[in-house]
Amino acid sequence: MISHRLISAAVLLACALCTASSYAQQPAPLAPAAQLQPLTLHEAVQLALTNYPAVQEQRARARAAQEQVAVARTAYLPRIDALWLENRATHNNVLGTLLPQAVVPQVSGPVLPSSSESVWGSAAGALVSWDAVDFGQRKAAVDAARAEQLAATARSDQAELDTAAAAADAFLTVLAADASVRAAQANVDRLRVFSEAVITLVTNQLRAGADQSRAEAELAVARNQLAQAQQSADIARATLAEAIGRPGARIELVPGRLSELPPEAPAAGGVETHPAARAARASIDVVRARERLLERSMFPRISLQSAASARASGADAPGITSTADGLWPRVSNWAAGVAVTVPVSTLFTVKPLQRVEAQNEAAERAHYDQTIVTLQTQQLRAQALLTAASAIARNMPAVRRAAEDTQQRARARYDSALASITEVADAQHLLAEAETDDAVARLAVWRALLAQAQASGDLTPFLDRLRVP
Repeated sequence: MISHRLISAAVLLACALCTASSYAQQPAPLAPAAQLQPLTLHEAVQLALTNYPAVQEQRARARAAQEQVAVARTAYLPRIDALWLENRATHNNVLGTLLPQAVVPQVSGPVLPSSSESVWGSAAGALVSWDAVDFGQRKAAVDAARAEQLAATARSDQAELDTAAAAADAFLTVLAADASVRAAQANVDRLRVFSEAVITLVTNQLRAGADQSRAEAELAVARNQLAQAQQSADIARATLAEAIGRPGARIELVPGRLSELPPEAPAAGGVETHPAARAARASIDVVRARERLLERSMFPRISLQSAASARASGADAPGITSTADGLWPRVSNWAAGVAVTVPVSTLFTVKPLQRVEAQNEAAERAHYDQTIVTLQTQQLRAQALLTAASAIARNMPAVRRAAEDTQQRARARYDSALASITEVADAQHLLAEAETDDAVARLAVWRALLAQAQASGDLTPFLDRLRVP
C-alpha cells in the first residue's frame, strides 16, 4: 500500500512539474493594438498625409528632381582637372605612330639605345576648361531638368490628393458602418421584445405555435444581420487605419458636422488645375524640353582651355645628362587656347532621336486629352451622385416616420388578432431598412461632396464645410 501511495505521489508531482513547465514555455501574449485618440476627419487626413508611404515616396522623388536642377546648373562652371604622377619605368622609345588607344603607354623623348634599365619619372599639372559658347545647350539641359521637377511635383500633389481623399472616404465608410450597426442592433432589440411577446401569447394558447417559430426565425436573421454589420464595421476600421498609416490601431471617430446635412454645394470648377492634369501637361513639357536639347546638341562648342604642367625623368639622353633622380617635376610648361568641338557623328543620330521624341510628345498629348476627359466625367458623376444623395437625404425622415407608423400599426393589429405575423415581419423589415438608409443618407451626401472635391483636384472646399458652425 505504501509503494502505491509513493507511486501516486510521484505521478502527481511529475504532472505538476510538467504543467508548470508548459506554462513557463508559453509565449508572452501579444501587445494590444495601439489606441488612438478620437479622430476627426481633419485629423485623419493629416495623419494620412504625414504617414502614408506613397506620399512620402512621391515627396522624396519631387525633392530629388529639384536637386537635379541644381546638378544641371553646374554645367555653367569651368571644369578643373589636376594630376600628380609618379612612376618607375624603362625608357626605351621607338620611332613611329600609335593610333589613339588606352592600352600601350606612350614614351616621349628621343629614341635611345635599347635598354632594360628603369628610371623614376614624375609629372604634375592642371587643366582648366570652360565652355564659353554652347549655343544654348546648357540652358536646354537646365530647362529639361526643371520640367522634370514640375512633373514630379505634380505627381506628388496627385498622390497627396488621392491619399487624403482615400482617408476621408474611409472615415465616412466607418461612420456609415457604425450607423448600420446601431440600426441592426435596434432591429434586434425590437424583434427580441416582439419574440418574447409572441412566446407569451403562444404559451397562453392565444396564437398558433407557427407564430413563435416565425418570430424566432426573424430574431435569428436579425442577429445574423447584426453580426454582418459588425464585421463590415471592423473591416472599415482596418481600412481607415491603413489609410492613415497606422495599421492595426484601434480608432474611435468624432463625427462632428458629418451627422448633419451639408449646405448647398457650388458648381465644380475646371479640371485644368487638377494635379493629374498638371502632371500630364508637365509630361508634355518634359518631352518638348528633350526635343530642344536634341536640337542644341548639333551645334558646336567653343571652349577656353588653359593648362600648366611640369615633368621630370631620370633617363640620360645623348648629349644630355640628367642631374636629378626624376622623383620631383623640374621642367615646367604652360598652354592656353581655344577649342572648337563639332559633333559630326551627332548629325546622323539626332534626326532619328527627334522622330522618337515627336512620337513621345504625341503620346503625352493624347494622354493629357484622356486625363481631361476622365476628370470631366468624374465631375459629372460626382454631381449626379450629389443630386441624388441630397434628394434621398431630404426624403428619408418622411420614409422613416412612415415605416415607424406602419410597424406600430401592424403590431397593434397583431396584438388585437386582426393581422398575421407575416404583416408584422414585413413592417419590421421595412422599418429596419428605413433606419439603415436614414442613418447613411446624410453621409452619402458628404461622400458625394468628397467625390466632387476630388474630381476638382482640391479638398479644401470640402474640409472647409466641416468647419462652418
